[in-house]
Amino acid sequence: MLKLRSISELSQVPGPVALAIGVFDGLHLGHQEVIRAAQEHAVQHHGHAIVMSFDPHPLSVLRPEALPKRLCGERQRTRLLAGMGVSGTLLCPFTREVAETTAEDFVNSLVQACRPLGCISVGYTWSFGKNRSGNIHSLMDLGQRHDFAVYGVPPIRSHGDVVSSTLIRDAVAAGDLVRVDEMLGRPYSLLGSVLQGRQLARQLGFPTANVAPEAEVLPPYGVYAVEAHVAGEWRPGIANLGVRPTVEQEGVRPSLEVHLFDWSGDLYGQDLEVRLKAFVRPEQKFVSVEFLKNQIREDVQQARSLLGA
Repeated sequence: MLKLRSISELSQVPGPVALAIGVFDGLHLGHQEVIRAAQEHAVQHHGHAIVMSFDPHPLSVLRPEALPKRLCGERQRTRLLAGMGVSGTLLCPFTREVAETTAEDFVNSLVQACRPLGCISVGYTWSFGKNRSGNIHSLMDLGQRHDFAVYGVPPIRSHGDVVSSTLIRDAVAAGDLVRVDEMLGRPYSLLGSVLQGRQLARQLGFPTANVAPEAEVLPPYGVYAVEAHVAGEWRPGIANLGVRPTVEQEGVRPSLEVHLFDWSGDLYGQDLEVRLKAFVRPEQKFVSVEFLKNQIREDVQQARSLLGA
């Protein structure tokens, strides 16, 4: 996948260029429709679709106090986009100077960079430019002036609610993973690097991969039946999401400790994607490590039953 870091680099992309523009945190059903519209235009006009986003999040510059927590990090988003068959991405730096750019100047910069600009696809309520002065109607006017198509994708609804990153954050935090799956259009998962731990779980007889999730929004702490993507396949297992109160001091960053059933190997330094399939029990502090060990045995049996493993 082509990865661009500035608008000027769009000149490298064989045109017509179909741009899907947005923040795209979580890549939910609504985001997917915006991207699909650009992809379809690229196919019809023998061009390339580029997903354009911003780094850092525009709110970190405009209203830091309102900055939302991330549903997924850049590595997971890149994986998801690759799975959608996206040709490339443009992660445009967002600065105070960019924030002061007028809507017309912003679009002009895209027109000048592309060879040529074929279309811009956005959510219908998208706004852009200085003081959010640009909207779908002004974008259509600019499209007529510069001869590019504009797709304003209407909101996607799920059970009557407009699918949004905010709604998904609330559902994740509440542990309603079935609802999260519906709005994402795919199984909810966490991605992170496998770090070297203290190997306490190995001493208990249940070796784990200690994953540091990229996401900043996490489900309730607890034990989950999971599937992890290892060596090209999804393998069943069990995971504890939380701060391990029985064996750790206060102030420890949350982690996802994953034990894969009937598998052994070294995952240190790798990225591991983990699907949380079913909630087993809340995280709790036990009076002793022996009590914890007995509970893990019961958890494993329950997780195996839930996963049919």
